Amino acid sequence: MSLKLQAKARRHRRIRKRVSGMTDKPRLCVYKSLNHIYAQLIDDTKGHTLVSASSLDKEFKQVPSHKGNLKTAVEIGKLIASRASAMGIRKVVFDRSGYKYHGSVKAFANGVREGGLEF
Repeated sequence: MSLKLQAKARRHRRIRKRVSGMTDKPRLCVYKSLNHIYAQLIDDTKGHTLVSASSLDKEFKQVPSHKGNLKTAVEIGKLIASRASAMGIRKVVFDRSGYKYHGSVKAFANGVREGGLEF
């Protein structure tokens, strides 16, 4: 395992020690690959995913641009915020999954805030 992956794994473990989602305040987990970005709202007490959104959703199938860029991250953030608002969720706990709060993760978080969720 490379040093970069080891550092990400350490950050992820450190974050998950403190961050846990409940029914009234679920955990907003973000995952990014080279080409796509994914997000889930998770209730850790039950172990269920409440809402999910990704750049692979049918709303983004028509967009021919790269799915892992900042503009897409903001749109995914707004999409998951609107889906959460439809379920009556207003507050979440942000889990960046060991990624640095920079680039597409930061753009995603700003999109979520623009969509109306608080964390």
